[in-house]
Amino acid sequence: MVETTGGEPDDGTAEVLDRPLPDGVRRRVVQIVSDGFGGLTVPELPTQLRQYARFAPNRRAKFAGNAMASALETDPLFRQRIAEKLREAQPELVGALDSGAPPPAADPLDVAAAAYVLRPTGWVKLVTAAGEEALRADAERADEESRAELERLREELAQARGQTRAETERLRTELESAKKEAESLHRKLRGALSDVKRGEAALRKRQAELDGVRAEGQAQVSAAESETRRLKARLGEVEATLEATRRAAREGRSVEDMRVRLLLDTVLDAAQGLRRELALPPVSVRPAETVDAVEPGRMTPKDIAARALSENDPAILDQLLALPQAHLVVDGYNVTKTGYPQMPLEKQRLRLLGQLSQLAAQTGAEVTCVFDGAELAAPVLLAPPRGVRVLFSKPGVTADELIRQLVRAEPPGRPVIVASTDREVADGVAKAGARPVASAVLLKRFSRG
Repeated sequence: MVETTGGEPDDGTAEVLDRPLPDGVRRRVVQIVSDGFGGLTVPELPTQLRQYARFAPNRRAKFAGNAMASALETDPLFRQRIAEKLREAQPELVGALDSGAPPPAADPLDVAAAAYVLRPTGWVKLVTAAGEEALRADAERADEESRAELERLREELAQARGQTRAETERLRTELESAKKEAESLHRKLRGALSDVKRGEAALRKRQAELDGVRAEGQAQVSAAESETRRLKARLGEVEATLEATRRAAREGRSVEDMRVRLLLDTVLDAAQGLRRELALPPVSVRPAETVDAVEPGRMTPKDIAARALSENDPAILDQLLALPQAHLVVDGYNVTKTGYPQMPLEKQRLRLLGQLSQLAAQTGAEVTCVFDGAELAAPVLLAPPRGVRVLFSKPGVTADELIRQLVRAEPPGRPVIVASTDREVADGVAKAGARPVASAVLLKRFSRG
């Protein structure tokens, strides 16, 4: 529909579109504006378009399309300038529009876009016709595409039906084969179940045999571990002895010389003690006096046995410590945990060492106190009291093993007393020639003062 205003020339400027500009025509119009845009100076551009002056044509059409279309519609001067640029760019098309006979071979969208910019007489009809032509072309194209899509879908449906029939036949064949295979598997399964039952029975039998072998193996392993520990302990003792030998050699004397000298001192002290104790006159022994017999007025062995002290009498410890060159070895934690286990380890050690210092001063005996180094989280810093040697076992060596090493280091014949309630320690030191006493006996001796 075209409207005209009375009294005005019918030059196309009064014609107005009664519908939106078709999309195809609008895109061509924006492209025409974008192409002519670059030929204008900045002052010749509408204010809202000046920010796009430096844009490339394609980028300008992309980002300023709406602004250019709006300026072309509302700014007649801007439209006139774009029309001049279009006349320069496409003189043939513009001349045909001015003559009222558009080229038949021209694209209707190009014709409509040029008419929209130039506004010749009848431009609204051209734009409307181009829109209808574009819609008709779109409809024909859509119809053609729909037919092609329908034909494609029919072909796909036919192929799918054929594939379905083939797949159905294949599945039917596979089903028959699966049924036969399932029947065969059922038969095999029944046979396998029978084999499994027989295998389980055999497995239970083998498991019982394996348990027996494992128990025997564990017993052998335990025995081997015990023997290994014993050998390691013995090896440690040998290494300690070797180190002591090397140390003594470096000091210019041998361990054997030391042991012989200590034993000799023990014998000499014992002989001198016997001489003082018995107050013997110079030796005047006769052969007859060497015959063992009971003389009148002398005590018999029964009399002597009747006067023997109890194993738990602390007087026994006094007698042992009174022997020449006596050496008292104390199992430290065994004594403290027997006498005062509720105290912290540090206070246990200090209390025991104080008591041993007093005992050493009273008896004059050599005193060595051994503690288990495994009980310690860090090395102990303490000053040993006078007369008491304090030793801690090394990592991997127990206090019991260290005590046995101390006993074996002494020469045969020297009085060595070991205070410990540990039965294994007592038996071990007794075999080595030492005299074991219970920890309770030592504690009683301490309480007596």
